[in-house]
Order: sequence, then C-alpha cells, then structure tokens
Amino acid sequence: MQLIRAAAGLLLGAVTMLATAQVRDLPDFTRLVEEQGAAVVNISTTQSPRRASGPQAPGMEDEEMLEFFRRFIPRQPGPSPRPESRSLGSGFVISADGYILTNAHVVEGADEIDVRLTDKREFKARVIGADKRTDVALIKIEAASLPIVRMGDPSRLKVGEWVVAIGSPFGFENTVTAGIVSAKGRSLPQENFVPFIQTDVAINPGNSGGPLFNMKGEVVGVNSQIYSRTGGFMGLSFAIPIDVALDVQQQLRDKGRVSRGRIGVVIQEVTRDLAVSFGLERARGALVNSVEKGSPADKAGVEATDIILRFDGKEVESSSDLPRIVGATRPGTRVTMDVWRKGAARALNITVGELLEDRVAARETPKERKPGASAANRLGIVVSELTSEQKKERGLEHGLLVTDVKADARAELRRGDILLKLVHNGRHTELRSAEQLNKLLAGMDKGAVITLQVRRGESTAFVTVTGLSDKG
Repeated sequence: MQLIRAAAGLLLGAVTMLATAQVRDLPDFTRLVEEQGAAVVNISTTQSPRRASGPQAPGMEDEEMLEFFRRFIPRQPGPSPRPESRSLGSGFVISADGYILTNAHVVEGADEIDVRLTDKREFKARVIGADKRTDVALIKIEAASLPIVRMGDPSRLKVGEWVVAIGSPFGFENTVTAGIVSAKGRSLPQENFVPFIQTDVAINPGNSGGPLFNMKGEVVGVNSQIYSRTGGFMGLSFAIPIDVALDVQQQLRDKGRVSRGRIGVVIQEVTRDLAVSFGLERARGALVNSVEKGSPADKAGVEATDIILRFDGKEVESSSDLPRIVGATRPGTRVTMDVWRKGAARALNITVGELLEDRVAARETPKERKPGASAANRLGIVVSELTSEQKKERGLEHGLLVTDVKADARAELRRGDILLKLVHNGRHTELRSAEQLNKLLAGMDKGAVITLQVRRGESTAFVTVTGLSDKG
C-alpha cells in the first residue's frame, strides 16, 4: 500500500513539474505591453450630416463579397440627423512630437479627429496625408515628449512566430490580443501594392490602424483588414508590413502624396498550361498581355508574350508581385528586367515612369456557343482572314476573325474575337491565314497544349487550350 502511495506521489509530482514547465514555456507578453502600450492611441472622428454617407465599393453589390474583406468599421449609408462621433480605430505614435500612423479608412471623410492617449489626455489631430492604395494615413497632434514605438523588420518575421496586437476593439482601449503569423506576402482583392502579413490574432472593429508587434516589442505591421462574414473576428487578419507603411508616411510627410513606379504593361497570371506552351520550366512570372504605346516598357523593347521573371533583381513569382515591386520603385529609376521571350531569357534595361492610373488585364468571359454550318478546325472554331478595312479599323497588321464557335469547341472563344498569335512549345507564330492556322493544328498531337493571343474589343488576353479534337 505504501509502495502504491509512493508511486502515486511520484506520478503526481511528475505531472505537476510537466505542467509547470509547459506554463513556463508559454510566451509572456506583460513586459511588451508595459513598455509599448502607452504609444498606442484611440482614434475617433466626427462627421457632419453632409458627409456621413458610407463609401461605395464598385462591383461589390454581392453582400457576401462585400463582407469578404470588409473594412474594420463599416459606416452606415444614408445621412445622419446630427453630427456623429464614434470610436473608429486605433493608431500609434511614431515620433515624440506627435506624428501618428493609422489606416486611411479610419480618418476618411472626417471633419474632426480626436486622439485619446492611455493617460486620458485628448488632442485634436490633423491629417498630414493619406494613401488609399495602401490604406496608410499619417496624422499629427500638437504634443511633446510622447512615448513612441520601436520599429522592427517584417522581412525577418517567420510563419508560426508569435505576434501581438494592441488597439481599441469596439472602443475598449488598450486591448491586447495575441496569435501567430499565418502567412506572409498575401495579395488581397483590389490591393495590389501591399504584401500583407496574415495572422490569427483576434482583430475586431476598432483595432484598425493599430500596431502589430513581434516578441521583441517591435512594430512589424499596421492592422488593416479582416476576413469576416459578420464584421467580427474569424481567425483571419491582415496587417500592412511596417516598412511599406513607413515609406508611405515619409512620402506623405515630405510632399503630401505618394509616387509610384509604372512601366505600362497589362499582365496576367502564368498558369501551368501557359508555362508549358511558352516552354517555361514552371509556372512563374507575369505574362505581358499588351504594351502601352510610348510607355517605359515600349521604349525598353518589351513585347506582348514576354514573361517578366525578375525586376530590379527581385523575383516575380506571380503576376501579383509585379505591381508591388514596380510600384515601390521610384519614378525615373533605371533598372534591369529579366524576361522570357520565345524560349530564352533576356535582360532589358527600363526607366521606370510614374503611375497615373491602374491598368489591369481583362478577364475572359464565358464563351458564346452558336451553331453554324461551316466546317470547324481542331479547336472547334471557324475563322477567316481580316479584310484590309478591318485591319485598318482595329490598327492591326494581321489576325484571324472568329466567325463561328461550335458546341464542342476546345477554346474559350467568342464570335468576333481576333486571334493574333499561337504559342506552342515556346514557338510564337503570328496568325495570318485560316489555312496557316489549320495546318499548324493538323500537325499537333491530340494532347497538345497551345496558347492563343486573343483580341476582344479593346482588350487582349492569352487563352490556353489543352487537347485538340480529332476532327477538323
């Protein structure tokens, strides 16, 4: 009996020691909060009735999609009967004389901005500048000797690393939540210029604009967006890397606006099938759909069908990387750009211009299938040569007009589309006659992967076809 009691005692002691060790191994955030919490502020705004309407999101009529990446504080549409003040978000002090970083959507449309510190002091703030593309805003209060945050290096963050957010969710000031880095370099819809840090930190309405800390107590990001179907926390939060935010705020402070680079190309993603047809070893880079006449890319000799693999020494793994890399390059900078052209790599020198407007590749829409009596080729389409008038009208030197699309068509094409080029095994062929196209198709295997450059209206895109019909 004594032996059993002794064994039980030893077992209990071992379990207690193990539990104590596990607790000891858990991260302790207390020192971080004590040292950095005072630099985090609560931001509220006042809007007059004439400006109290909510922001519109073109193309986001679907409620589920609207909530997919909802801003932290959705504003209610319709005029307000009286000026309304509400806690909209958070921010953090980056200089002792009162400069504060937050989100652009937190202060958008505000007539008055109130900043509340942890010591209960309140100040009126003015907007130095705001950049909607990155959702970064710089505001200023008239104060001195303020506590400031320490800055970290987001590039050193590792997936799985602990991070901490401090902010004012639902108006509860200086609330601390913790989690891990879920992913890095995330691209979100309509957000081409920010490689977001994804975390599972509990972020809710009011955290927007607050800091994301690493375990050293350094700011590595600005909390900006959440994935939510309800407006509340669902385990997916996104932060703007602090190096991106600091670059934006410096430009806002220096000149009140942000300058971004552009090269004047319309691009699309390189799929596995596209990579095969272009002779690329794997799917990567940004496929140039078209080149704007007179643009930096045009002057550098960039051609449609080029695949941009590297820009200024930075790898372009997906098409979403290119706008970010080019946008972060100062206008006027001369850089080297590596492209894949007709089965071989080559380097081009390009002088970056300044972004004036967004240019995006058009997405192909579903095909229109209409039966016809004409014989179709192995793609399941009927084509004809462009007349001289059609070439002149469209500014083209060559191309084949799609006059009919059969029910068993292999390609996502419509009547009225113009086929400009065919790419197969890295070989590019300009299409000039129906006989030429049909002869090319006739010599290919049934499982061949080809890519067509298609002009539809004012847009061009690349359509990949996997497999050909036995007929034709």
